[in-house]
Amino acid sequence: MTSLLHVVGARPNFMKVAPVLRAGRARPGVVQYLVHTGQHYDAAMSDRFFQDLGLPEPDVNLNVGSASHAVQTAKIMMEFEPVLDRLQPDWMVVYGDVNSTVATALVASKKGIKVAHVEAGLRSRDRSMPEEINRLLTDQLADVLLTPSRDGDANLRAEGIPEARIVFVGNVMVDTLLSLRATAQALGTPAKHGLAGKPYAFCTFHRPSNVDHAATLQEILGALDDLAGRMPVIFAIHPRTRARIGEFGLQHLAQRVTLLDPLSYLDTVSLVDQATLVLTDSGGLQEETTVLGVPCLTARPNTERPVTITEGTNRLIPSERAGILAAVEQVLAQRASGHFKPGRPEGWDGRAGERIIAALAGD
Repeated sequence: MTSLLHVVGARPNFMKVAPVLRAGRARPGVVQYLVHTGQHYDAAMSDRFFQDLGLPEPDVNLNVGSASHAVQTAKIMMEFEPVLDRLQPDWMVVYGDVNSTVATALVASKKGIKVAHVEAGLRSRDRSMPEEINRLLTDQLADVLLTPSRDGDANLRAEGIPEARIVFVGNVMVDTLLSLRATAQALGTPAKHGLAGKPYAFCTFHRPSNVDHAATLQEILGALDDLAGRMPVIFAIHPRTRARIGEFGLQHLAQRVTLLDPLSYLDTVSLVDQATLVLTDSGGLQEETTVLGVPCLTARPNTERPVTITEGTNRLIPSERAGILAAVEQVLAQRASGHFKPGRPEGWDGRAGERIIAALAGD
């Protein structure tokens, strides 16, 4: 008998835990618990993602809510400790790089409970990103590091992690994408927005480096407005980004862009799948576009997912108007010429969840 306690805290975690839970349910002798820290403050959106992904109701919801990094991390640790004491799992499984990941890994490590980190080894080498700090610390604490791509293995070796702790399993987010792609396509979300059969761009921007500085956000919105003059631009807008647009008085730059409230996972996949191109600063979209074969322009100076560049559809671009528009022109020319031929990285095959359960159950 092997008992696993899965911890999730924000939307990206939900897509990662779903296939692992499914693989665990299919394996005799595996007992599973799901703890939701409630780090994501939008309860309605969290509930919608649980429904889309077929996730069970969490066994525990800590409801910690939104706060500064320090306060949120401390609250998670305080609320999580008695839960861990009560459940006493063989393994605590954490996902990705959010505050819940590092907070619960630290609690479990100090209590002698084994920690498994799903999506280990990813590095942007930019310590100004809170997620990079969370990745580094969690990987040092974890007993087994479950990597999504081979560059993750190499990063961990370079940091002195023993080979015995590193297990390449592939990308668990791809499991979810592949299993639900047909369901998402059947929704026909592009058609609901009058986009069926038409070229359009899909975009999301939420990182502080892009939206918390008026000059940078103005450059991005200016580029999107220019692009909207030649094709529809669908902007799934994060509450943080919407607030900054209003605060900086940049509403005039978003008049030709279609602003949508945060979307469900299935609606997002439906729109991305049929898009001509995607503009983003999201980590998950870099992976999803690689699998869906959609050109992705990522407005960041670095990425913790370089495999999406070397083997996929992704490209890093500057967060400025001229650079964004130049990159768009290159993508459109590439697509028109038929030279856009993306690949798919090793292990992005829809079976990462099964490999994770096999690793934790002692195979």
